[in-house]
Amino acid sequence: KNKKGMEVAVTNYGCAILAIMVPDKNGKYANVVLGHDSIDHVVNSPEPFLSTTIGRYGNRIAKGKFTLYGEEHELTINNGPNSLHGGPTGFHARVWDADQLAENIIQFNYVSADGEEGFPGTLQTTVTYHLTDDNEVVIMYQAVTDKPTVLNLTNHSYFNLSGAGDPSVADHTLTINADYYLPTDETAIPYGAPEKVEGTPMDFRTPYLVGARIDEPTDQLTWARGYDHTYILNKEEGELGFCARCQSPKTGIIMETYTTQPGVQLYTGNWMTGNFEGKNGQRYPARAALCLETQHFPDSPNKPEYPSTVLRPGEVFESKTIYKFSAE
Repeated sequence: KNKKGMEVAVTNYGCAILAIMVPDKNGKYANVVLGHDSIDHVVNSPEPFLSTTIGRYGNRIAKGKFTLYGEEHELTINNGPNSLHGGPTGFHARVWDADQLAENIIQFNYVSADGEEGFPGTLQTTVTYHLTDDNEVVIMYQAVTDKPTVLNLTNHSYFNLSGAGDPSVADHTLTINADYYLPTDETAIPYGAPEKVEGTPMDFRTPYLVGARIDEPTDQLTWARGYDHTYILNKEEGELGFCARCQSPKTGIIMETYTTQPGVQLYTGNWMTGNFEGKNGQRYPARAALCLETQHFPDSPNKPEYPSTVLRPGEVFESKTIYKFSAE
């Protein structure tokens, strides 16, 4: 809790965020993140990444293979021909050690063994959630390794600013601070070179409704059933800068995102089916949420032209993402 009455509920299973209670424009509280109502449902979820921490490698690695210092590493294939989100037993499916440092700060720690899900090196990871009195959910990541490895940590919260259980985010207004995005093939692996968003339905440089162009007949939107793309943020890598702004017309709730990461994956819940009950018996059909996953780029271990995701012994990986809430 913070001094303004906002609350965040989390579990140490996958560092999942179960609820974010935010006051709307009328002062009524809404839970703006999709979640489950019991630990059994979290563990056995048909949406295993629902509002969890993702690692070791968020997003996709092509064909589940990468070479590091001449050694090839093979990962579990769990998304078409590719490895997704660290594999089926990635960080989202692990029990973390939890330490509540204050009423509004909780720190999670996990040691990932050398070879876990095919990744080299023993990785010690810390994720801290801090709910500030400015209604910011600040997520801080830190990691060290004893062997060279690849790392791409992110938070996979599914947001609906009208309140979890609302059937669609198509009416949300979205802005993303990016002139370029990464187009992908049919399996959601980037071709390589970024492309301009200008003149395409990928352009959120000015505010657009999420649903305004989501069904335009382009390969990018058809293959993904909507948005599932990495945007390259207009800022220096490592700099904490503006990423995105989203608002619900129903509640007036605004979420601004800031990050030190070079990119953000916009995912509009295209593959959700409503096939399970979440909190309070709510069902989550396709496009009932959007994710703004701050991260490095998909398949970076196989694309040397992308910012490096390699972490070496003696180095400390650090990143920070802020989700700031208000209403008008």
